[in-house]
Amino acid sequence: MKVVLFCGGYGMRMRNGSADDLPKPMHPVGPRPLLWHVMRYYAHFGHKDFILCLGYGAQYIKDFFLNYSETASNDFVLRNGKVELLSTDISDWTITFAQTGQNSPIGERLRRVRHLVAGEEMFLANYADVLTDAPLDEMVRRFAGSGASASMMVVPPQSSFHCVDLGDNGKVAGITPVSSLPLWENGGFFVLRQEVFDHIPENGDLVEDGCGELAKQGKLLAYPYRGFWQPADTVKERVALEQGYQNGDRPWMLWEREAEESAPVAKVLRLSGV
Repeated sequence: MKVVLFCGGYGMRMRNGSADDLPKPMHPVGPRPLLWHVMRYYAHFGHKDFILCLGYGAQYIKDFFLNYSETASNDFVLRNGKVELLSTDISDWTITFAQTGQNSPIGERLRRVRHLVAGEEMFLANYADVLTDAPLDEMVRRFAGSGASASMMVVPPQSSFHCVDLGDNGKVAGITPVSSLPLWENGGFFVLRQEVFDHIPENGDLVEDGCGELAKQGKLLAYPYRGFWQPADTVKERVALEQGYQNGDRPWMLWEREAEESAPVAKVLRLSGV
């Protein structure tokens, strides 16, 4: 399935200062930008046809892929001055770079690439600023058999604040962490059918307009997930991802985990002469 990634926003909460003009999806986590990690996640599940909805900072994103260096995240052999890659990241990816406006809302960005997903029974969409280890194949399978027109991953509230229950006399009757409340919030991972376009007006929003109307019609499916889910909407959140990466705590890098799990099998095969 095609993957639509919304990577054209200003990302103001991610900024370190006025001189920091790097778009949010291009902020690094390890040697690669956040956008690469999101795309690598989808590619791990076999979805390698990407549509990048560009806006602010589009040239940073274009330049990154036009000058992509496979050696930054792959092992290689340098022989006679020539690089021989032992593996590659993006050699089998298809990436469409679509300018969708400097100030367009998410829904409008999606509308402007509608022709690029025409004919697709289902397609995927993401804000390009959230990492997870959720089983995407299960998410898609559940949606495909549901008859719904859109599916949205939902996660428990991420706020560290507490809700206070006040009595009539002003005394506190109870304190509850927001994350413990029986609530769910939008997790940013979508599986969509063509019908979603019927409910997004010009300059509309994907969630409030498209998904909101489908919810009223009983055509919006939720995929609740309590596993690893980490946005990078602020500097603090991105730093947390960077620290996790440097410490080897990278649950979103499912492709890395798969390689580690298959390594012992390969070793046994080599020892047995196979």
